[in-house]
Amino acid sequence: MTGTLPRQQETPAQQDRRLLTLLRRGGTVLVRWREASVLIVAIAMAIYFRAANDVFLTHDNLRNIAQATAPAAIVAVGVVLLLVSGEIDLSVGVVAALAPFLVHYAVDLYGIPVIPAFLIAFAISAFIGFCNGFIVTKLKVPSLVATLGSYYLLLGILLTTSHAYPAQIPEEAQGKIQTIFGAGDWSSLIWCLGVVAVYHVVLTRTRWGLHTISVGGNLIGATEAGIRVNRIKIGNFMMASMLGALAGILEAFRINSIDPNIGGGTALTFTAISAAVIGGTALAGGSGTVIGALLGALILAELQNGFNLIGISANPFNIILGSAILLSMIANQYLSRLRRTGGT
Repeated sequence: MTGTLPRQQETPAQQDRRLLTLLRRGGTVLVRWREASVLIVAIAMAIYFRAANDVFLTHDNLRNIAQATAPAAIVAVGVVLLLVSGEIDLSVGVVAALAPFLVHYAVDLYGIPVIPAFLIAFAISAFIGFCNGFIVTKLKVPSLVATLGSYYLLLGILLTTSHAYPAQIPEEAQGKIQTIFGAGDWSSLIWCLGVVAVYHVVLTRTRWGLHTISVGGNLIGATEAGIRVNRIKIGNFMMASMLGALAGILEAFRINSIDPNIGGGTALTFTAISAAVIGGTALAGGSGTVIGALLGALILAELQNGFNLIGISANPFNIILGSAILLSMIANQYLSRLRRTGGT
């Protein structure tokens, strides 16, 4: 006759030790996986707003949240690259507004086909990023000042050339191309997830990512190690501008209008910076996460959407946003110390 031995009942002291071990393991996961705490906040907010309003998790509203998340997250990926390398770009929001106008000018004024017009818009955006990087690295102008100047310069060009009026999507771009580039229900999110996946690999699995982290973490050490610091920074400025252009084109095609105020002017830039910071990227450089930036953008979209659904005025949103940034920075500093000490 065979059978299983009865399980020995744990004493209260053994149960306490087992619970303490589980808590320690959970805390270690939260410390080492920096996106975990942001993901928990995003899930908790979804549960709260779902309990407050049944509409929150419906198909149509989830689509609205995704469309609000995507452009901010795409721009935030470029912001993460710059912050990790110790720089910042305040002009990327204007690049997002300018890029669809460049497509419009190329197609409607010069008769250039749509796809080459896209390439021209991205090339000009990359050149803007190159100029920002050159001014910062070669002329030694702080990136905050350099890109603030670029912001006003580009804004002036945008408003002058567009006469501060919206434009129509080029006829050649309407239909299938417009659906792929933002007009489809989930196309913006698909582009966003693709960008996040690619740059997560770039930042964590490639030499470029390693050098970006090294430059932001220890500039002198990176220089002495033979890393071409200027090339890394200029390259990140160029990629940030191109990602801004992509976000702007997707948003213009989604709303079926090329608006000089796409993204709310500076709002897109600061939303992206906020998403990066909330997601765990350090403003001091040397540390950041692309997935965290995506989750940060999702949290901001959930907040704004949830406030609208439960009837709270949009005015307190900035209070919540400012509080979230401050708490995120405090948490980032605390978790960074824990990671350096091994979670103890």
